[in-house]
Amino acid sequence: MLVVITTLTTAGMTVVLPVLPFVVLRYVSNPADLAVWVGILETVNALCAFLVAPFLGRISDRFGRRPVIIVAGFGAALGFLLFGIGGAIWVLLLGRIVQGVTAGDLPALFAYLADITPPDKRARRFGVLGATAGIGTMVGPALGGTLAAIDVDLPVFVTAGLALTVAILSIFLLPESLAPSKRITSLDLRAVHPFAVFRGVFRRPELRGIMIGLILVGLPFGFFVNNFSVLALDAISWTPTAIGLLTACVGIIDIAIQGVLLGFLLPRIGERGVVVSGIVTQAIGLVALAGVASLLAQPWLFIVGALTLAAGQGAAQATMDGLLSNAVGDDEQGWIAGAAQSLNAGVGTVAPLVAGLLYAHVAHAAPYVLGAALMIAAAVVIGRTRFSSPSLRTKAPDAAEPVLAPE
Repeated sequence: MLVVITTLTTAGMTVVLPVLPFVVLRYVSNPADLAVWVGILETVNALCAFLVAPFLGRISDRFGRRPVIIVAGFGAALGFLLFGIGGAIWVLLLGRIVQGVTAGDLPALFAYLADITPPDKRARRFGVLGATAGIGTMVGPALGGTLAAIDVDLPVFVTAGLALTVAILSIFLLPESLAPSKRITSLDLRAVHPFAVFRGVFRRPELRGIMIGLILVGLPFGFFVNNFSVLALDAISWTPTAIGLLTACVGIIDIAIQGVLLGFLLPRIGERGVVVSGIVTQAIGLVALAGVASLLAQPWLFIVGALTLAAGQGAAQATMDGLLSNAVGDDEQGWIAGAAQSLNAGVGTVAPLVAGLLYAHVAHAAPYVLGAALMIAAAVVIGRTRFSSPSLRTKAPDAAEPVLAPE
């Protein structure tokens, strides 16, 4: 059931991606401002998630994962319903706000998986869950692009329907994963403020470097996610259907990398090797996209850049999620998942605006050039961060990693 819910959740989130700029364009008086308005809508959504994600994560540590997943499903359904109804830009904003303040489903799903997985298998199983999400990412945009040929609003309403389906399935078919004995006994509201959570996270050496790496990796990928459809429209004149098919291919890459290749790489090069290799691969993809935006506006280069970036992101993200989970106890899985979600949402607050402003007012290649530079910094940070590699427990430890005491 976890697989089904994750697939439906990510499919619902990505159905709307190919049509987002086309929906927004109807309410923008100056087409040149399209990238900025798309950025504003996604920034508002991410800001709401940034503020509430730590609270929802800690709520799941107190009351269980299932209630959070259910509320998130109903919230997403209402938010996308408003977005589909539209009529004015403020209605679109309201829809993104509603969806943002209830965005606790993915952190709760990853905390759910951590509850039922031993530490030495978490990176691998997070990869499998990421591959499951990749199925949704593959199906969602392809479906969205196909439905857009009928009506540009139809994918948004389908997204609302999928979110509602997730909520209903969770009510009737999803068992609770967090035993009462492992739940926290009280909830300190002062401690779930996002800045208080970050202060607690960054005080812990075992978490600090990974979180900094997540910021440096998340910003460039945020530039891409929030700008690639605009770049495809401007540089190579793609339609929603073409954009949807490419995003579906990104989902196929996620399945292959996280579902298959991670299981091969982790025992051989460990978490550090996988993360650094993934970051370098993403940098190469960003350079290719910068080339599309400035020198060679060719569909083949756009496809290569997007798929290369997706391959590196899938490997690095799943592995870093596993490292974070292994660094905390059973009663903190919701807390760290909420902190990571809030961090991603904070990055998502900044990335769309920065990408939109750089794209519209500096150069179309600017977000991707900056992204490649940030990836290089991320590789340096992760390379110098000390953490254990559970996947290499039976082998010689990485030179930069502490030796694990025998259990």
